[in-house]
Amino acid sequence: MTLDEPCPVAKRPPRAVAVVSTVMIAALVGATLWATLASGRAGPRWLDIAIALASCALVPVSVIRPVTGGLLLGALAFLSPVATPAATFAALNAARQRRFIPAFGVALAGVAGHAVQGLWRPFAGVSYGWWLLLMSLAYAALLGWGTWAQARVALMQSLVERARRAEAEQGRRVSEARLAERALIAREMHDVLAHRLSLLATYAGALEYRPDSPPERLAAAAGVIRTGVHQALDELREVITVLREDPADPDGPAGPSLGDVPRLVEEARDAGLAVSFDDRTGTAAEATPVVGRTAYRIVQEGLTNARKHAAGQPVAITLAGQPGGELAIDVRNPLSAGLPELPGAGVGLIGLTERVSLAGGRLDHEVDAAGEFRLSARLPWRT
Repeated sequence: MTLDEPCPVAKRPPRAVAVVSTVMIAALVGATLWATLASGRAGPRWLDIAIALASCALVPVSVIRPVTGGLLLGALAFLSPVATPAATFAALNAARQRRFIPAFGVALAGVAGHAVQGLWRPFAGVSYGWWLLLMSLAYAALLGWGTWAQARVALMQSLVERARRAEAEQGRRVSEARLAERALIAREMHDVLAHRLSLLATYAGALEYRPDSPPERLAAAAGVIRTGVHQALDELREVITVLREDPADPDGPAGPSLGDVPRLVEEARDAGLAVSFDDRTGTAAEATPVVGRTAYRIVQEGLTNARKHAAGQPVAITLAGQPGGELAIDVRNPLSAGLPELPGAGVGLIGLTERVSLAGGRLDHEVDAAGEFRLSARLPWRT
C-alpha cells in the first residue's frame, strides 16, 4: 500500500476538476501575493513570486495525487504565505480523496510549514502562539470537513449499491415466482389431463382394435370418448380458475377432494381397469382442501401410471386413517411385461412428490421383489 493509494470510495477526478481548481486557487494565490507585497512583510519579492508560480503549478498535482501534492505545498508554506491557499486546498482535497492517516500527514505538514513561516515571517498584530493555534484549528477543520465529505460519499455509494442489489434481488424473485407458477401450471395440467386422456386413449384403442364390435358398443365407446373430452375441458377450465384465484380466498373453487376418490375409481372401472378399493377411514369427515386435493391426485396418478405402464393388471387402492392423525394412501399393481405402453413424460411422480411435500406429507414409490409397483403416501389429516 502506498501513501497516495486512493480510498475505496475515491474516484479519479476528471480533467475539468483539475483545470477549475487550478484557476480558482491561482486567483487566491494572486490575491495573497498582492496583499503580501503590499503589506511589506519581510521576505524577498522574487521569492514570493516564485512560490506563487510553484503553488499554482502544484495545484493540478494535488488534485491527481493529493498526498504528494499536499506534502510539497506544505513545504512551500515554510517559505512564503502566498502558498497558504494552495496548501489548505491540498489538505482539504487529501481528506476527501485519501485515507485518514495520509490525509492527517498532509494536514500536519501544512501546520508545520506555517509554524516555521510564522517564526521568520511573523504576521503583524498576532502573537506567534495565537498564529500557530489558529493555523492548527484551520487545518483540523479542513481535515474534519474532508473526512465527513468522504464518509458521506461512501454512504451514498452504499445506498446506491444496496438499491441496485435490492432491484436485482427483486428481479430474481420475480423470475423464480414465474418459474414456480409455470411449474404449478404444468403439474396441474399433468394431474388433470394425463388421467383423462389416458382413459380416452383406452377407449380409442378399443375402437381401433375391435372395429367389428356391435354398433351399440361402438356408439357407447364413442359416447364415453365424447363425454371424456367434455370432462377434460371442464377440468382444464377448473384448473385455470383455481390458479387464477387467490389461494387465501376461502370462497374460491377448491378442486377435487377426498370425497371424489370413489368417483375416480368408478371411472377407472368403467374404462376396463380392474380396481379394488378399500376405504378404511371409517368417517365421513372431509380433510382440508389441500390434503383432499393431494390425496385425490395421488390416487389419480397411481391409476394413470397403472393404465400406462401395467395395462391389464389389477390395481389395489387402500385409504386408511382418521381426522387428527395421518391419512395413509397405498396404490399397488403388478408390472406387465411385453405389453405396449402409452407414452409418459416421466415427471408425474416428481411433481407429485413436490405436491405431497408442500402438503406436509411424504411420498414413496418402489418396485418390490415380487415385481409389484407400490405408490404410498402419508398426509397429515387436518379437517
